Amino acid sequence: MRISARAQRIEPFYVMEMAKSANAIAREAAGSDRPMIYLNIGEPDFTAPPLVREAAERAIRDGRTQYTQATGLMPLRERISDWYAQRFGLQVPARRIVVTAGASAALQLACLALIDAGDEILMPDPSYPCNRQFVSAAEGRAVLLPATAAERFQLSAEKVADAWGARTRGVMLASPSNPTGTSIHPDELRRIHDVVTERGGITLVDEIYLGLSYEDTYSHSALGLSDDIISINSFSKYFNMTGWRLGWLVVPDALVDVVEQIAQHLFICASTVSQYAALACFEPDSLAEYERRRAEFKARRDWFVPALRELGLDVPVTPDGAFYAWADCSRACDKLFASRSEYNSGMQTAGSWEFAFELMKRAHLAVTPGRDFGHADTARYIRFSTANAMPQLEAAVARLREVLA
Repeated sequence: MRISARAQRIEPFYVMEMAKSANAIAREAAGSDRPMIYLNIGEPDFTAPPLVREAAERAIRDGRTQYTQATGLMPLRERISDWYAQRFGLQVPARRIVVTAGASAALQLACLALIDAGDEILMPDPSYPCNRQFVSAAEGRAVLLPATAAERFQLSAEKVADAWGARTRGVMLASPSNPTGTSIHPDELRRIHDVVTERGGITLVDEIYLGLSYEDTYSHSALGLSDDIISINSFSKYFNMTGWRLGWLVVPDALVDVVEQIAQHLFICASTVSQYAALACFEPDSLAEYERRRAEFKARRDWFVPALRELGLDVPVTPDGAFYAWADCSRACDKLFASRSEYNSGMQTAGSWEFAFELMKRAHLAVTPGRDFGHADTARYIRFSTANAMPQLEAAVARLREVLA
């Protein structure tokens, strides 16, 4: 069977391939005193709070399960609009909000609406791999620009200006970012958008972790800078609804009808039950629970990142959001593979890929190596997810300490 060139351009999603290997080792460890600890997948250990679950049950019981508009339930769009006003002090009209089948659908719709074949989109390296694959699926090309720890692993206006070429269509940023948990300083984001606007380009900002910001400096939506910015968001992370597959897209007025038309053909609408359930996310009791959970995620970060640094797994930039730690494992690799002749002789170089498999085998600890997230020095880095309860994180650090002793 002939496979399309488009499909062949899509790179493997190594996070998921690593998860398969972790599950295979976990089956062998089942019933032992060292079951697998998963710090590899970015999924909150919390699930939807009671009011959200009750709203879903009520929607099913009342038969509210038929199609909605492609842009989503208007009451849900209005509640999202109200949330922007309450949380960020922004007036984002409900008419500019399009409810989608997860942030993945939001990204796909944005790319299909704005990217032509051969267009180039600038992104930081490292960045979330699926984002560049959405560009590729739209017949565009993601151009990864190396971003250093000194730059918080984010793009700068200077780099964007220098890299801008004849085929450049715009930039795709993420703030806070997966895998680093770092955000773009608002002043730098403004400068980037100015560069893009001067060149007639587009600025897309993945803000799916924005609700999980921990520092006041970075707790601002890019939508506050300009109505031309396109923001992607989700109910998966802050709202703890990963499997419900619900997100949203904020677009300029001129794009609403375009995005709606594409969504009608590709998705018809987001899950109706999930939309009715999401209305309850914005009830006072639910928002209070989400804020309690945000504080718990911050407490995990505050404990886990220093623990990694003590073990020689340097986290060069303290994450200001999300639930990840982007750690340099170079020193740990030197220690872990010191006795291996193939590495001592210089025949091979151990990096995060080898380190991750070694941790799975020796410590029953699943983490994510850096190869998924780009090419600029990512082989040195491991992404740890701290979306796990403190006892799991404490056990993980204890196992790391044993392995690296």
